[in-house]
Amino acid sequence: MLNLSSVLIMLCGVIIAAFSQILLKTSANREYTGFWKQYLNKRVIFGYLMLLVSMLFAIWAYSGMDYKYGPAIESVGMALVAILSCVILKEKMTKRRLAGTILIIAGLIVFCL
Repeated sequence: MLNLSSVLIMLCGVIIAAFSQILLKTSANREYTGFWKQYLNKRVIFGYLMLLVSMLFAIWAYSGMDYKYGPAIESVGMALVAILSCVILKEKMTKRRLAGTILIIAGLIVFCL
């Protein structure tokens, strides 16, 4: 059974997780003066808190839908991170990254048919 509200909750969690990955990636690209400052700074802590919220959204969403739909919806996150990396971090969309994003979306479409 596929409940629309559960799908929307799961998609919200996927979007939160994608933005947390971007936040963690920006933190990894910075230089830090000490070992602990590299892992205990605002960006890293907030990024992991966002991942925790995303996990809680996923748990909440799974209570209203079959488990087989979860991985399909979660796969959107990988494509979203690739797109956000290009838009926010100004990374290049290589042919390989574009092909991977298209394959993820095509797989989701095939799964939904």
